[in-house]
Amino acid sequence: MTVTSGGTATPGGTAPTALALNCTLERSPHDSSTQRMIDEILGVLGDEGITGDSVRVVDHDVAPGVSADEGDGDAWPALRRRVLDADVLVLATPTWLGHPSSVCQRVLERLDAELSETDDRGRPPTFGKVAVIASVGNEDGAHKIIADLCQALTDIGFTVPAQGSVYWNGEAMQGSDYRDLDKTPEPVRSTQRMLAANAAHLVRLFAQHPYPGPDAS
Repeated sequence: MTVTSGGTATPGGTAPTALALNCTLERSPHDSSTQRMIDEILGVLGDEGITGDSVRVVDHDVAPGVSADEGDGDAWPALRRRVLDADVLVLATPTWLGHPSSVCQRVLERLDAELSETDDRGRPPTFGKVAVIASVGNEDGAHKIIADLCQALTDIGFTVPAQGSVYWNGEAMQGSDYRDLDKTPEPVRSTQRMLAANAAHLVRLFAQHPYPGPDAS
């Protein structure tokens, strides 16, 4: 077991890692408010000893479907491997029409395949993985989005920590964007810090006490 400078421990002699999936609808190199939120979350996770990286999902040809691999040209298997290799998943989406983006919905549909793969104790590969949620937009819907993503992620097998979500909504009926703010609002920053601290706590916990699974007797 390794303890990083931030105090977070993982089994197997490796430092804990995070992968953020940016579910913006805007391809690179377009500016993304969701990416700004991700960068801030990865920063505070880094303060907790968890190193991270991000992927803009729309830049990859993720096929529709509910299996781990939808065949030739499907970019999901490579992204899936990165998700499962990480200790923490950051799932971040813009708010569109009061809902998560279609890209985010596709990610959840593809992750659903993990329920069909279990180890000898009946545990899917997502057991012991931590997930945190971020929503950014200039319209209402963040609480509903977080509720939907939390339900989906826990159903798939991830564990969402206490206060494991953060959001920013711009003023109603205006055109403000998170990426254009001169300074991150302090309530958002403090929520990001709590999210990171609680995610790191769960990483440490699972390193020593993994879920036993239903067939652990």
